[in-house]
Amino acid sequence: MSRDERSTGPTRRDVLRFGAAAALGALPVFTATAAATGRPASPALVPDGSATRFTYPAPAVEAKIIEQGLPIGNGRLGALVGGDPTRDFLYLTDATLWTGGLNDALQDDGQFPYDEARFGTFSLLAKVFLALPSHTGVTGYRRELDLSNGLVTTTYDHQGTTYRREVYSSHPDDVVVIRLSRRGTGTHTGTVSIAGTHGETTRNGSFTASFGNGLKYAATVTAASRTGRVAVTGDQVVFTGCAEVVIVVSGGTNYTRDPATAFKNPKADPLAIARDKARAAARETGDALLATHVADYRKLYDRMTVSLGTSTPAQKAMDTWTRLGARAAEGSAPDPELEASYLQYGRYLMISGSRGSAPLNLQGLWLSDNTPDWFSDYHTDINVQMNYWLADRAGLPSCFDAFADYCVSQLSSWTTQTRRLFNDERNGFRNRSGHVAGWTTAYSTNLYGGSGWWWHPASNAWLCNSLWEHYEYGKDLAYLRKIYPLLKGACEFWEARLVWTTVTDASGVERRVLVNDHDWSPEHGPTDALGTTYAQELVWDLFEHYRQACLLLDVDRGYWKTVGDLQLKLYLPEVSPKTGWLQEWMTPDNLGETTHRHLSPLIGLFPGDRVRPDTVTPELLTGVRNLLVARGFDSFGWACAWRALCWARLKEGENAYRLVLTVLRPSVDFGNGSAANLFDMYSFGDRTIFQIDANFGTPSAMIEMLLHSRPGVVELLPALPSAWADGRITGVGARGGFEVDFAWRAGRVTSVTVRSVGGTSTVVKAAGWSRAVTLKRGGSTTFSP
Repeated sequence: MSRDERSTGPTRRDVLRFGAAAALGALPVFTATAAATGRPASPALVPDGSATRFTYPAPAVEAKIIEQGLPIGNGRLGALVGGDPTRDFLYLTDATLWTGGLNDALQDDGQFPYDEARFGTFSLLAKVFLALPSHTGVTGYRRELDLSNGLVTTTYDHQGTTYRREVYSSHPDDVVVIRLSRRGTGTHTGTVSIAGTHGETTRNGSFTASFGNGLKYAATVTAASRTGRVAVTGDQVVFTGCAEVVIVVSGGTNYTRDPATAFKNPKADPLAIARDKARAAARETGDALLATHVADYRKLYDRMTVSLGTSTPAQKAMDTWTRLGARAAEGSAPDPELEASYLQYGRYLMISGSRGSAPLNLQGLWLSDNTPDWFSDYHTDINVQMNYWLADRAGLPSCFDAFADYCVSQLSSWTTQTRRLFNDERNGFRNRSGHVAGWTTAYSTNLYGGSGWWWHPASNAWLCNSLWEHYEYGKDLAYLRKIYPLLKGACEFWEARLVWTTVTDASGVERRVLVNDHDWSPEHGPTDALGTTYAQELVWDLFEHYRQACLLLDVDRGYWKTVGDLQLKLYLPEVSPKTGWLQEWMTPDNLGETTHRHLSPLIGLFPGDRVRPDTVTPELLTGVRNLLVARGFDSFGWACAWRALCWARLKEGENAYRLVLTVLRPSVDFGNGSAANLFDMYSFGDRTIFQIDANFGTPSAMIEMLLHSRPGVVELLPALPSAWADGRITGVGARGGFEVDFAWRAGRVTSVTVRSVGGTSTVVKAAGWSRAVTLKRGGSTTFSP
């Protein structure tokens, strides 16, 4: 803090009249009104009786914050909130706070190092501690995650006064706000402090530091009150006798998406930026800050509503953890409002975790320490893709941008590494042709263009297929132009990689086909197999999407034909005469684990489109179903979510619903399932690991059970379970460029509204009927079947 900053504290008159803002130079409180700053006059909150909430009768235990802390976030700045009246805590994260670097030297086995020193890890930014020592022996305690309004609240009674605490991460103000208020005559007296997690020194409520990789970062805390006193004492912000206190936390890094500067902005000063944001927010009233946040949040959250039926009064009276246990009990009745809330929780996490910064990683935006498993990286063989299956389906297409922008920013680094390193003679996955082109990644990627662990040849195809699907939802040609280099580079890689082999069909006829070179079917079986079903299906989809992109953009017609010719010669998987399953490898034998967590050979069913019940042969469809049955109904959360999506594609709603309930069961005794805060927990021996993918994959499956779409077709209630016999959903994204609202009763659709968000024609259908819909761009139609 500079000498000038220290000299700008409030006068005695300011403190007596308005209270004070502290830290950041002990700023005075400003008297600007909400109207003067262009903010909403008052918060437009969804009222108590209508808001969707998770409730808890006790604070989180700090040692279990990853399971009990309630998440907040603005897409960049996130936190887990404890809610203890006497000593509250927030574990603060910035999506871009990563150690590590390019990691562009291979090990002796031709694979990438995968350690914190070279690959890096996602890290905590800070811990914030709020102490109110006199608030002991409270009664009427209640902690809530309010999904409808986007905030965490804590309420309790103490000595005749009801105290309320609101915590949220504001996207417009780009700060975390903690607001302490009360109803009664009591006041707030306590302290707030901030501490780094990498040995930083906090001074006057702020710290700044840098990692060995050159990434600079900082965080700061301030407080303001219009009554009582607020001041900096040592490293704490102290507030005394305040009816209301607004605490503002800010922080960030100098990360940028520019590979030319090694993904860091050398001119950025994270501490100065954080202080500016905190100062600006501290000038506002608590009502103004909350109103701005809620208005921004609800613009996204309110894009979708969902009702799956009505729960009983007894179910609704339970706290969330008790309710999860009751639903998991054998023979329990459906709890449709709990299940609808879980879907909306996925949307809440998407809004909170993916807006304009780095994409969601293995733990989204939330950490409990600096040693997350797998470094909380971007896993490219299901996890990062599953994180983004929900965005378009759930009316949150803008939340996909972080993922697309990440891929675009990493492309030059991925391309350089592929062309320089992939054909290293030590790499068992190298191209036997000796040629290499385009780009691919390893199984793990970081924020700096770096890869970790093993090479993953088909990662490029899966990433591109996810990027393409986003285009199908919005039909935005400018976006398609942005991702086109990724699609083309991936095709160039596969043009160099595919090899010829000879196969013999059931009648003894031989033919030459193109197959993937020596590879692995994630994450089991041999590592040197040709033509894995996983890669063949992904590459077929990639080629199909690239051909369509060329036609839409009117580019590269010559290469379009080359890719089309390659696609026609691809080997496509068959059913094993031994197992009756769709083959995972080019052999009738099962070379892996029958109940393995991955559904790699079923990728053509979901998320792919080639394997469809209405187009493939009955024999192939039976083989697909047999393999899905063999994989089982119990696994890690993300694996259950993927299984549920596959069952939804097969239009078997009861099986899909069974897997949704498996994800929802409470995680106890280090088992798979949902934690108290509904984070998905991954059983790992004598502990559990938080992975966020199932929190997005399971809601995606729920939506897919209600609506399946592909360009030209929107199918309603394709896999409706009996537990959701009556319901309504609005704002569902549909491929082809549409949004759909519809209601149903006794399992039959009763009303439909279709809105164009770029599409002009499709067919809407459900059991027993279909209807062609033609719209102008931006138009809509409503009808009853």
